[in-house]
Amino acid sequence: QLVNAVMYRLLHLFVRVEAEELEQIPANGPLLLITNHINFLEGPIVYTQLQHIQKRSLTGFAKIEFWDNPFTAFLFDTWDTIPLKRDEADLNAIKKAVARIKAGDIFAMSPEGTRSYDAKLLRAHSGIAMLGYMSGAPILPFVGYGHENYASDYKHFRRPTYQVKLGKQFRLDSGGKRVKAEMRQEMADEIMYQMALLLPKKYRGEYADLSQATTKYLNFD
Repeated sequence: QLVNAVMYRLLHLFVRVEAEELEQIPANGPLLLITNHINFLEGPIVYTQLQHIQKRSLTGFAKIEFWDNPFTAFLFDTWDTIPLKRDEADLNAIKKAVARIKAGDIFAMSPEGTRSYDAKLLRAHSGIAMLGYMSGAPILPFVGYGHENYASDYKHFRRPTYQVKLGKQFRLDSGGKRVKAEMRQEMADEIMYQMALLLPKKYRGEYADLSQATTKYLNFD
């Protein structure tokens, strides 16, 4: 708790956080929280912000290479993060994630799998669909933006702004069909369009054409 409190205050010193919508996140029950990934700031911000608001159990994936550094290893162990081997289908990590979600935790994940750097959405990996379908948990999309030019902001003695927008909750529904690779990718793309709907046009990237958005596999609660 001490580490979270210190990190929360430090982050708010260096970043203007406009994340009041996170207060609408359910206070209990399994939840898959999905977001875009621009740079290193959003992970610590979201984690400490949610702990400050609700103190709910929260976890997510981080690339296993972070455990090569003692400081980041300490942080991610403190935050009970699941190491992920990104160069392979890490089924062990996925099973751990599903177990945590079914136990009632919030699991935060970026379907893009890596940072976009330019703040535009990248094409999703299908792993998000596997996690959503296997866990059966409600999925809640949210996006953060405005912090992509943090280096320039600091250079000009400005605090970057991390602005959050929360979407509508839904579950994945295959319609009784077997979930194969092609369907998983379709599900992942539908999830990404739900995030694109929350973003200003310049951030939508691979999902800029909202006329292509479908909800065939999304069951809104």
